[in-house]
Amino acid sequence: MKKIQIINGPNLNLLGRREPGIYGARSFEDYLDELRAAFPDVHLDYFQSNHEGDLIDCIHRCGFDVDGIVLNAGAYTHTSIALHDALKAVPAPAVEVHISNVHQREEFRHRSLISAACRGVVCGFGLDSYRLAVEGIIHVS
Repeated sequence: MKKIQIINGPNLNLLGRREPGIYGARSFEDYLDELRAAFPDVHLDYFQSNHEGDLIDCIHRCGFDVDGIVLNAGAYTHTSIALHDALKAVPAPAVEVHISNVHQREEFRHRSLISAACRGVVCGFGLDSYRLAVEGIIHVS
């Protein structure tokens, strides 16, 4: 059974309530049930934190034991060299995920500091971006 760690960064605990016009009206926990049902042969773990160090610690904890990491670093995507370095420090391939198409939004969101440390990037497909990332990990690892 493949093991994939999903990691969500700052403000993603507010999905379903935060800017539903951009991020949708569903909580991630509700979507996670659907995602787990879609991949019954994959063990999907989930972690969310608003703190950069907690995200790094999670990458360090799981990155040697899982088949892949799905990371939505939120705003840290555009600011965190530390997350980039954490991803590079572990062997698990990572896929960067964004719910919205960040390239259609404010210019500061167009640059990612973590993309170069990831196997791929999925953005703009709403919560379904996570499903696409999981499929990518399953098919390339």
